[in-house]
Amino acid sequence: MVGRMSTLVAALREGLPDGAVLTDPDVMASYAHDMASFCPAGEPAAVVLPRTVEEVRHVLRTAYALRVPVVPQGARTGLSGAANAVDGCVVLSLLRMDRVLEIDAVNRYAVVEPGVVNADLSKAVAAHGLAYPPDPSSWEQCTIGGNIGTGSGGLCCVKYGVTAEYVLGLDVVLADGRLLRTGRRTAKGVAGYDLTRLFVGAEGTLGVVVGAVLALRPAPPPRLALAAEFPGTAAAGEAVATIMAAGHTPSLLELMDATTVRAVNRLTRMGLPESTRALLVCAFDTPDPAADLAAVGALCHAAGATGVVPADDAAESELLLAARRAALPALEAVAGTTMIDDVCVPRVRLAEMLDGVAAIADEYRLTIGVCAHAGDGNTHPVVCFDAADPDERDRARASFDAIMELGLALGGTITGEHGVGVLKRDWLARELGPTSLELQRSIRQVFDPLGILNPGKVL
Repeated sequence: MVGRMSTLVAALREGLPDGAVLTDPDVMASYAHDMASFCPAGEPAAVVLPRTVEEVRHVLRTAYALRVPVVPQGARTGLSGAANAVDGCVVLSLLRMDRVLEIDAVNRYAVVEPGVVNADLSKAVAAHGLAYPPDPSSWEQCTIGGNIGTGSGGLCCVKYGVTAEYVLGLDVVLADGRLLRTGRRTAKGVAGYDLTRLFVGAEGTLGVVVGAVLALRPAPPPRLALAAEFPGTAAAGEAVATIMAAGHTPSLLELMDATTVRAVNRLTRMGLPESTRALLVCAFDTPDPAADLAAVGALCHAAGATGVVPADDAAESELLLAARRAALPALEAVAGTTMIDDVCVPRVRLAEMLDGVAAIADEYRLTIGVCAHAGDGNTHPVVCFDAADPDERDRARASFDAIMELGLALGGTITGEHGVGVLKRDWLARELGPTSLELQRSIRQVFDPLGILNPGKVL
């Protein structure tokens, strides 16, 4: 085994610059896993940090010839274990491929490398009066390559959609080192099968994304937000349903349960109303956001809101949105460790999902807070537990499975935007069924006949 690893490292270094191949065990350990709990991680044989497409091709050609697994990585902010190393693998970190190569304001697209941070792209295109809408909560750390790999969403997808809707084309290095170019740079195009969409959400199991053509939109006007307090989940769910049924298109429609509100207050001292059982945050970036907020506020009152507080200006609005973005770190602070679920249900089942999670929290004697992209039914139950307590760890894992089962029972899906990775692999089989699973495994075999790309993930 030692001789084989030496051969691998030597072969990698032949086509890579000094400092691109890391083998120090302590350094490699820092690249071994993402942010997910309960996901095993192995020990890599090497970590490689390429800067060019040709360097990535060299890594894949080498790994293919030696039959060595390759685990592609972005910023490792994922929550499903998709970036976790396996024993003896090459961890292929794309963080150094971080250039925005082109911004075309006429055709409204950007060409980027996979290591570009989401927030950095947003700033770059804003200088041209444009916007890249997908905005995961980790947008200041996560990379475009990781967003593409997991098919991520964000707070504004209720109006603007998810990552898949903005990927026009990709450059992908296949398992054997060949370079594939998919998609287009035109506004329209239906030539051939849509291979671009196939790679979005594939979590690095079909190829390594080394470049992307991303659609942009005109920068929207400044948004205004409101917060609505509800005495129960049923009233909050009714408000979400009536807002969407009335034809409103908020740029953001987020929900926090009482557990999450209390956690945010403890962390930020924001003074959110702890008497509420559910706090709905709604924002508009329309030409007349105040009028839209007034209409939504009336619907919230009709659904049973006990208080509706519209922001007076953009600064107050950003404070409300900051409270929502603080939800996950606030819940992490409750017990030290979290397991973040990602179940998406039909909007009309949102209240049932929240009530079901509360019952699961009681059953397993755990703190479980729920924050949600309410506008599209994507809930994030966050299980808080003490990782040093074996019994509590077991209860946390069992509660996670109970939440997954609840989501499927309500007609939902096991993941709306975080991906499958290691964490949800067994649940994916339950959701897809045998026919779909067989076809998807066959597709993976076509792209990666030796099974070296991110083995053990997704399927």
